Amino acid sequence: MTQAIETSATVMPVYLPKLAYQIAMPQPQTHLFEVSLSVSNWHHQVLDIKMPVWTPGSYLVREYARQLQDFVALTSAGTKLTVVKIAKNHWQIQTNGHREIAIGYRMFANELTVRTNHLDATHGYFNPAALCFYIPGYEYCPIEIKIIPADPDWQITTPLPEISPQNFLANDFDTLVDSPFEIGYQQVYDFTVLDKSHQLVVWGEGNFDPQIAIADIKKIIEVEAKIFGGLPYEQYIFLLHLSPSGGGGLEHKNCCSLLYPRFGFQSGEKHNRFMQLVAHEFFHLWNVKRIRPAALEKFDYEGENYTPSLWFSEGTTSYYDLVIPRRAGIYDEQEFLAELSKEITRYLTTPGRLVQPLSESSFDAWIKLYRPDANSSNSQMSYYLKGEMVTLLLDLLIRDRTDGAKSFDNVLVAMWEQFGKAEIGFTETQLKNMIESVAGEDLTEFYDRYIHGIEELPFNDYLTPFGLELKHGEATIPYLGISVKNENGREVIKSVAANSPAQLAGVDPGDELLAIDGFKVTAEKLTDRLSFYQAGQQIELTIFHADRLMKVPVILAAPQPQQYQLQALENNVDRQRQLFKDWVSH
Repeated sequence: MTQAIETSATVMPVYLPKLAYQIAMPQPQTHLFEVSLSVSNWHHQVLDIKMPVWTPGSYLVREYARQLQDFVALTSAGTKLTVVKIAKNHWQIQTNGHREIAIGYRMFANELTVRTNHLDATHGYFNPAALCFYIPGYEYCPIEIKIIPADPDWQITTPLPEISPQNFLANDFDTLVDSPFEIGYQQVYDFTVLDKSHQLVVWGEGNFDPQIAIADIKKIIEVEAKIFGGLPYEQYIFLLHLSPSGGGGLEHKNCCSLLYPRFGFQSGEKHNRFMQLVAHEFFHLWNVKRIRPAALEKFDYEGENYTPSLWFSEGTTSYYDLVIPRRAGIYDEQEFLAELSKEITRYLTTPGRLVQPLSESSFDAWIKLYRPDANSSNSQMSYYLKGEMVTLLLDLLIRDRTDGAKSFDNVLVAMWEQFGKAEIGFTETQLKNMIESVAGEDLTEFYDRYIHGIEELPFNDYLTPFGLELKHGEATIPYLGISVKNENGREVIKSVAANSPAQLAGVDPGDELLAIDGFKVTAEKLTDRLSFYQAGQQIELTIFHADRLMKVPVILAAPQPQQYQLQALENNVDRQRQLFKDWVSH
């Protein structure tokens, strides 16, 4: 018989423990943070500590504990305590009555993303969810964090208040998790918008021009603040990492982390894309950080937090990251329509839109969106992308029904007033009711078709009142249904579309494409070679399939549209012109 072990989570807290972290980086080139957690005034025989498995804003179990090593628990006198590992992220320490416990470990940090940790000779960046433990039942306790930089010249940036030099205070574990740290050689730019303090903190080198960026960031802040009636903070920080490649962002309550290619700012199009990233993450300080689904009201850091409403939290935000720069005058209406056309093209060329409903995509984010494979485009639909498309239709619907008097902005403001200011999580039904109250009609059928269902989105039905139509470019290339990429001199088939000629002929992702009708073909020349043929013709693909040389007969299908564009209708009436003007302006 095994004896039940008392755990701290099952005991009502009587004494408030004091929690203090020290985070050092004595040899940053090894990519190892050295972390110590001091627990004082502990009054239990057992101390449970757990490492989060995910971080809010990035909906995937990432198993942060896998990077942990050299774990030890000591008394104040330096005596080792018995430690039992209960689960992948759960350690249990037998305290033997000691009230002062020191926990030490090292964390490997060599993954430069906005949701992980990175340490090298130039800086240290960490998300506390990926570095710090919590004590179950004591998440509400204040936590002190002392930073010991690798170099005395390294600066420290975090949204947490500094209570003494290099010492910071988080009111509770949720606040700690929501407060990334950037430590190192930084470029810091201070600016003011609407009487609130802001910082742009840049790590890395490239062709980034801070003056140009700050001028447009100010415009974005002003436009978004106008929607919600002000800024819900006293200070906000933009943390920007200039990386060799890759990009992304992660929202926090009073800051955001941005990752962007170091030489990705030169052209107008690349600058616009960066400003869309800024607009997206800044918009999140309302939508998701404060206006959030009930399932995310209280975070469970040990597992998945399911909600069908990520389409609103992320997809609506994606729609507004296109709209906001237009309203701010960063690009004109033609550029806005061009960007929106690209998004619609991405949506309409994703086969998975006819397989996975939007609400299911939101719910299954944990197992699908962040874990793409060769079949993902056939079976999945991003809640970012389709959520953006659905928000577009709802915005147009509301504007049309109210003759331009209201828009989806009114939905956001109402959600802010009812749920965001008080930070009360909303349910799926409450969100639907709010949209219906602004639109002035029952949207059950809309939801059943386009959010819970997989019917094609009728873009032109919603665009016509605005004097627009969606048209696809003339398709002339017969359809094969594969994408190919050169990898180390091999032409590798990366994806095969569902029910395409290639799939029906037995071609698989991972096969190596060698030739068409006996002549060598490359990824770069594939489209050009297919243009020599007509739909209905049979071609012979030569491939390596599971290392076996094969010749596969394929019958090409009719050309499929690969590009869609928003165009003005002829002979628009005054109402259409006015609705269009209002939509692209405010």
